[in-house]
Amino acid sequence: MHPGCAISQVYLCRTPVDFRKGMSGLSVLVEQELTLNPFAQALFVFVNRSRNKIKILYWHRNGFCLWMKRLEAEKFAWISSSHDPQDEAHHSISMQDLTRLLEGYNIWQNKPHKTLRFTSVS
Repeated sequence: MHPGCAISQVYLCRTPVDFRKGMSGLSVLVEQELTLNPFAQALFVFVNRSRNKIKILYWHRNGFCLWMKRLEAEKFAWISSSHDPQDEAHHSISMQDLTRLLEGYNIWQNKPHKTLRFTSVS
């Protein structure tokens, strides 16, 4: 993303989008289908049907910016209905989770370490 651009939220569009859409089409989608403000200090993340491409739309000072990543092999992990029972059109994640997602991690299958139960220390 643009250096110095203040980002307070990251929103994933739950359903895959047509990647022929550019800045204008995606900004309308943010406003009308996700019911979010496309001019907010936020990143709006979209995936294609094959889940091998991600587009990220954001507003910076005086215009929209569009960032894209294409995987040459494998697919991006993506949110499903079972992960978000509210079943909204979008899902909010942290910047740290976005970084993990772009690196190829499935951020919804993170599991904590096993709980250990001891009866004594010696």
